Amino acid sequence: MSKFAVVTGANKGIGRVTSIALARNGWQVGLLGRDLIGLQSVADEIGDTALPVHCDVSDRKSVSMAFSTIKAKFNRLDLLFNNAGVVIPASPLEEVATEDWKRVFDTNVGGVFYCTQEAFLLMQDQKPQGGRIINNGSISAHVPRPNYAPYTASKHAITGLTRSTSLDGRKYNIACGQIDIGNADTNMASVQRVGALQANGQVMAEPMIDAQIVANAVLHMAALPLEANIQFMTVIATKMPYIGRG
Repeated sequence: MSKFAVVTGANKGIGRVTSIALARNGWQVGLLGRDLIGLQSVADEIGDTALPVHCDVSDRKSVSMAFSTIKAKFNRLDLLFNNAGVVIPASPLEEVATEDWKRVFDTNVGGVFYCTQEAFLLMQDQKPQGGRIINNGSISAHVPRPNYAPYTASKHAITGLTRSTSLDGRKYNIACGQIDIGNADTNMASVQRVGALQANGQVMAEPMIDAQIVANAVLHMAALPLEANIQFMTVIATKMPYIGRG
């Protein structure tokens, strides 16, 4: 029996690697993102089991149209990986521009919520009913980095949304969990690779992990039967400065 997944932010980084991993493990994958050329490149690498769909997750109408395309093509959704997110350059809290704050929350929180709503509508009506939603949190959902207040606040919000989704999804047999990632080697994490500001004022390069390790963890979460759920999983570079005093 075919399994159907949607991955947001699928054109690069963790989204790209995870989409390919899902496809190689028997999933048909809807690739959502704003960069249609990038999505098509991932789809070409995967083959016929991938469907690239243009979608700006911060735009409610765009999300609705994208999921309508998914429904028309797959007629089912077993997994949603809410992966899309943005981060703005580091800035002291008092200097964060209103438009930057709004852009982070529109994408990182609004996008996850809109896609989750659409997934609920599909999963509650399909037979057999239900499915799984995995949210890409961050270690920033637990502790902040200096000068990243908008991103940190958005990821704390995702933790609350994950819990609410997990609770509200019970009646539809929808499981929801969150993967909190520390220093996957992607373009978004390039600052940590070169030199990141620490809580004590020092700047240091931090250890990184291959994004494929994260993709494998998502695969593990996705492979569980719906009567079981990994509520929260943290995957980090072993020696990154996360556990201990900053």
